[in-house]
Amino acid sequence: MMQLYDTATQQVIPLDLRDPGRVSIYVCGPTVYAPPHIGHGRQALVYDVLWRYLEWSGLEVSFVSNVTDIDDAIINRGRAEGRDPAEIARKCEAIWWDAMDRLNVRRPQQTPHATDYVEQMVELVATLVEAGRAYLTSDGVYLSVEQIDGYGLLPHQHIDDLQEGAGEREIVGDEKRHPADFVLWKLAKEGEPSWPSPWGAGRPGWHTECVVMSLDLLGEGFDLHTGGLDLVFPHHENERAQAVAIGKEFARHWMHHGFVELEGEKMSKSLGNVKNLLDLMDEYDPRAYRLLVLQSHYRSPIEITDATMSSSEAAVGRLDAFARRTAELDGAPSDAVLGEFRTAMERDLDTPGAVDLMFRQLREANGALDRGDLDRAATAAASVTVIAGTLGLELRGAGTEVPEEIQVLAEERQAARQAKDYARADELRDRMTAAGWAVEDSADGPVVLPLG
Repeated sequence: MMQLYDTATQQVIPLDLRDPGRVSIYVCGPTVYAPPHIGHGRQALVYDVLWRYLEWSGLEVSFVSNVTDIDDAIINRGRAEGRDPAEIARKCEAIWWDAMDRLNVRRPQQTPHATDYVEQMVELVATLVEAGRAYLTSDGVYLSVEQIDGYGLLPHQHIDDLQEGAGEREIVGDEKRHPADFVLWKLAKEGEPSWPSPWGAGRPGWHTECVVMSLDLLGEGFDLHTGGLDLVFPHHENERAQAVAIGKEFARHWMHHGFVELEGEKMSKSLGNVKNLLDLMDEYDPRAYRLLVLQSHYRSPIEITDATMSSSEAAVGRLDAFARRTAELDGAPSDAVLGEFRTAMERDLDTPGAVDLMFRQLREANGALDRGDLDRAATAAASVTVIAGTLGLELRGAGTEVPEEIQVLAEERQAARQAKDYARADELRDRMTAAGWAVEDSADGPVVLPLG
């Protein structure tokens, strides 16, 4: 049984499923106002690997990740650049999905957009106001956290210690009854996007968006809510508070991954050391970043430097060389090895242990080939293939001839990406996928591979 660290209990506990055989997962997705950075990449990779493993283990997975397409950051950028915030959101979302494709991250089964749920958000806020859990000020509607039993569960702090700020990106109004009260509905200022509500035109608060979308698509008591450690408070605690306030059972398990560090320093906007994910993938094989993420436990910090990326890229090269050397072998994976893989992954998603096992099997296969023991080599090679595939690491073995028409589509897609016509690039990729081919972007240009 999968065991994961639960932020609420601060223990590694079994992932107790609401519905036997089925896992429901909600991942806090991007706020689309700028290109993704490498912290976004780590988040996407951690939960992509979790999804792939759970599916490999025989579970049916419902995977939802939202898109925040209305937010102060989007509005502020639009104002600074004299652009429509909706246009910024559309273009940045296209860039996001292009980056995820390059990382070989599966697209969520459902990607709810905040702007499609505003009516339901208004209904939630109205319910909170009617119940006396929320109140109106001159700049918006706020939740009264003193009305919420157990507020502070996820950050494990008393309510009086949770002051305003702490990563908060909402209005910090001077009429709040408690410093930790947070905005549910922001009254619009002149020139800002807005929607109608009983309290005046405005837009929903960030924390209200995710609670509405997750409950709508996954239902009460869904299994797993995930995100980075920076989301524990205020975002996730404030989502949970709203569900508690209306008597809804929210997430059963909370999973958070660690920070990304650059040259030993936590990556953050305030430090000015945020690295663009697209730039990283232009410099290195995207698979190298996946492998580097896999080699670090998801709850630990991960350091991104030229040295760590170069080392990871070299390791990917060894995997490709191995795939070429063993391309003609035909064998079944070892049940014992796959059992060890399962044990590692179900031990709080121990991907470093799984990667170590994969490379041990690689050395086993190479040694067996050197000795002329083809049967042992084939078994070990098949084990490597299964583990790598489950972790989302695509190995590039002996070349497969690419039909001319598919190569033309790949070249047209590359030209569209260089011209930043991401919609056209997506269309061409979809045509290739329908024809049975995948395309990966590397520092040396696009690589076309057969699906399956």
